[in-house]
Amino acid sequence: MHVHTKYSFDAFITPKELVIYSKKQGLDGVAITDHDTINGLQEFSKIKSLLVIPGAEITTKQGHVLAINVNTTIKTGLSFVETIDQIHDAGGLAIVAHPTAFFKGIAEEELDQNFDAMEVINSSAVPFSFSVRKNRKMADKLNFPQTGGSDAHYALEVGMAYTVIDAEKEVDEVVKAIKRGAVVPFGRSIPWGVRLKRVFLRAKKR
Repeated sequence: MHVHTKYSFDAFITPKELVIYSKKQGLDGVAITDHDTINGLQEFSKIKSLLVIPGAEITTKQGHVLAINVNTTIKTGLSFVETIDQIHDAGGLAIVAHPTAFFKGIAEEELDQNFDAMEVINSSAVPFSFSVRKNRKMADKLNFPQTGGSDAHYALEVGMAYTVIDAEKEVDEVVKAIKRGAVVPFGRSIPWGVRLKRVFLRAKKR
């Protein structure tokens, strides 16, 4: 539910790598959520062996939002309310991304009730266990459906967190299931060795 590809400024995953590592992890589908862009959707939508859910990770004034099932550009730098409205107008879901992760978390009082779900497990979040506990508590309090995502930027990270969804393998059915809360998140932290490889690759990309 949260994968970055080579179309994100800080990520490297190609279509071939996405298929290989998703299959290794037993995933049926992947949500493409590049930073503030949908430029990669045309290429990645050609994948037929996985359910590819279109989307993006949108930068707002208050934090990051996963726009799930959107094929149009969502404006950045707006408020949560404005961003959610854009996503809903595009027929998508607005999911709070890594709400309590250090350096990129979100204040609970700023969360809007119109979010469709909250990402409670994010494999990139540090410290991982603390983040998961706080996210679950917040999601329970606000009655948000809970998702998990690897926040993968590097192929080895794909599937380290994931969401089990009670739905047929079709994008519209997945969206409906998330909205009604028929989801269970699972996952673990990205190992530090893999994180260091990501940092090394990012330095080379620059």
